[in-house]
Amino acid sequence: MEFFMRENGIRTQLEYGELNISSNEEFGFRPYQLMVSSIVGCSVGVYRKILDKQRVKYEDIKVTVDVTRNPDVANRIEKVAIHYIVKGHNISRDKLQKNLEIARNNCSMVQSVKDSIDVQETVDYIELSM
Repeated sequence: MEFFMRENGIRTQLEYGELNISSNEEFGFRPYQLMVSSIVGCSVGVYRKILDKQRVKYEDIKVTVDVTRNPDVANRIEKVAIHYIVKGHNISRDKLQKNLEIARNNCSMVQSVKDSIDVQETVDYIELSM
C-alpha cells in the first residue's frame, strides 16, 4: 500500500477506489471510523459466511455499534459493542449465539485488537411471520 500526503489528510488508491483519510470529516474518513468499520466489517462478514455455510436461512441481518472512547488517553477506542439483529423463520437462538462465538474466533480484525480494544458481540433474533 502507498499513501500520499494531502493538505488535509492522506489518500491511497485501492482496488475498489480512492480512500481519503483525515481528522476532519469534510476531507475524508476519520481514522477511528475506519478502525471500527474494519472490526465490524470483518466480524459481520465472517458471521454471515458461517450462517450461510450452515444453511441458516435468514431474511436480514442488521448491525448496530456503540463505540466507547477515552478522552483522557488520546481519545483511544476502548470498547466496540456490536449488536446483531437477525430476522428469519424458525432459527435457533442458541445456534445464532454459538455461531457468533465461532465468528469472533475467526475474525482477523477482532483477533488483532483483542488485547487492546474490548470487542463485545451480542445477537437478538426476530421471528418473522409467514
